Amino acid sequence: MCGITGLLCPGGADDGRLSGIVDRMTTALAHRGPDASGIWTQAAAGIAFGHRRLAILDLSEAGAQPMHSVCGRYTVTFNGEIYNHLDVRAELEACGAAPNWRGHSDTETLLAAVRQWGVQPALQRLIGMFAFALWDAETRRLTLARDRFGEKPLFYGWSGADLVFGSELKALAAHPSWAPSLDRAALTAFMRYSYVPAPATIWSGVRKLPAASFVSVSGDAAPGTWPEPQPYWSLRDRVVAGQGDRISNDSDAIERLEQLLAVAVKRQCLSDVPLGAFLSGGIDSSTIVALMQAQASRPVRTFSIGFAEGGYNEAEDARRVAQHLGTDHTELYVDARTAMDVIPKLPRIYDEPFADSSQIPTHLVAQLARQHVTVALSGDAGDELFGGYNRHVWGGALQARLGHLPMPVRRAIGAVLSAIAPEPADTIITALQPVLPARLRVRHAGDQVAKLGRIIAADGFEGLYRTLCSIDHDPARTVVAGEERPSWAGDEMRRLTVQLDRLDRMTLADSLSYLSDDILQKVDRAAMAVALETRVPFLDKDVVEFSTRVPAGMKVRDGRGKWLVRQVLYRHVPADMIDRPKTGFSIPLDAWLRGPLKSWAADLLSPARLQRQGLFDPARVTRMFDEHLSRRHNHSYWLWNVLMAEAWHNEWAPAR
Repeated sequence: MCGITGLLCPGGADDGRLSGIVDRMTTALAHRGPDASGIWTQAAAGIAFGHRRLAILDLSEAGAQPMHSVCGRYTVTFNGEIYNHLDVRAELEACGAAPNWRGHSDTETLLAAVRQWGVQPALQRLIGMFAFALWDAETRRLTLARDRFGEKPLFYGWSGADLVFGSELKALAAHPSWAPSLDRAALTAFMRYSYVPAPATIWSGVRKLPAASFVSVSGDAAPGTWPEPQPYWSLRDRVVAGQGDRISNDSDAIERLEQLLAVAVKRQCLSDVPLGAFLSGGIDSSTIVALMQAQASRPVRTFSIGFAEGGYNEAEDARRVAQHLGTDHTELYVDARTAMDVIPKLPRIYDEPFADSSQIPTHLVAQLARQHVTVALSGDAGDELFGGYNRHVWGGALQARLGHLPMPVRRAIGAVLSAIAPEPADTIITALQPVLPARLRVRHAGDQVAKLGRIIAADGFEGLYRTLCSIDHDPARTVVAGEERPSWAGDEMRRLTVQLDRLDRMTLADSLSYLSDDILQKVDRAAMAVALETRVPFLDKDVVEFSTRVPAGMKVRDGRGKWLVRQVLYRHVPADMIDRPKTGFSIPLDAWLRGPLKSWAADLLSPARLQRQGLFDPARVTRMFDEHLSRRHNHSYWLWNVLMAEAWHNEWAPAR
């Protein structure tokens, strides 16, 4: 995993100018690749590539970048890992197309594959996480490409007459002509979801390349040209195909999932540097660690973070799983002060507003792991693929049962539930926990009651799903001159050619946006800020395509999500060790905003400052903050959105 950047100046440019600019852009990504730096320019073509290296495979100079193909036609700057690159090499060798290999890096394999088959056929063969820029000297075209699920980021846009690209927005901001304007529709989307959905960024004229796609730009393109990205694989199409090829036998499904995950773990343990795993003690991370340990000849290094606040502490659960599996486990308990010390770093880590508050513990556990290893596997994506969120378990069922009620009645019930303050509800439901069945015990129950109220009042299934995913339910009122526009993921859902059941629709929508634009970007930035590579075995292509064939009843069963993944895990860990209410990797944000973060928040949310910044309606923000401080409602996630946007604006607006 590395940092890539570069620019294309159509028509050619002075070599000194190209070198100077790309050097500044590359330096901005030094945290992503502390091991080496490289730049390459071709003045006549106006092309320049930069690369910061975090050496994982082939630590020798043979793995250095930017890298040229043996024939000299192609040059690439590559970020990520191709897990099946040895298989691709074998295929090249079998057809007599392999060059005399200079080393054993996956980047060299990529170049040989493109030379033999072309860009799109090569991409379709790759299993991995990656983003790269490829220059074809023969056709004078720049191609940008991204992995199937968007694990690795890639931004691109025009700065003056130059097309610029990079792993993070800060690389683009290092260009001397960088002068973008705020995209208020993107800010509005951020307030709804806590992230900016692709292909938008917070800046007008700068885009994220959608997952599973590539875009090619001619070397003489007119400035401002936006070629349409081309997909080379489609999760939507795989889900549609899976409807006619369902798995029917439980035992076969369990056996097949374990086999596929074991292969994925084996592929992703390929490394020339120390490797470990994050372990929360939950279903997904425990499954990945169990399969790692089953294949390992020595204890796997595992890492977890603990908090003193009981409702947010999973370290004890992780420790029990680690002891059972026999891993070499490291845990760190952090206090509020340590966690809050991360907050000033967040605008620089993420470059655009990002408000998934688990960004804080994610950064801390990455920081802990980096003291011991260079690569860490995670359990991310299990929820999206196999139905692990609470909305997957009861969202559709509630809509089916309540859909017959007249809307006025549903809205009235919803209003009553939404009006209940979370703290009294928490107290009452917590008191009932000992007499409730385990599957009905819910952490942070007061917040769930309020969410239930919004669900009941939602109009139709699409309205229900939108409600479940929204932090701000009317963001155009919050953002000054705000507006909402369709997203790429929404367009993908509208192109469905068959009617999916509720669970398939939710998991597909989650995978297309929430997984790619929130979860994976959160982990990438939090880990790469400390030069830690993270890998996600659940996103192995074969595992994902298998998940599209799994019927709803094998994902959610008996009121529990991820039924199939659980059955795999039960082969390695006793059920009573991991069967407990689902909780996120979170922090006690609501209490912190009323306590140790109160003065910081009050400063950022002061009406005069909000009026001066011009991002949000001061009256609306003031009301929400007052209601939160008085405990009438828990608006912590909504307020965190505003606070992260304001903190980002403080960091980046002066540089515009």
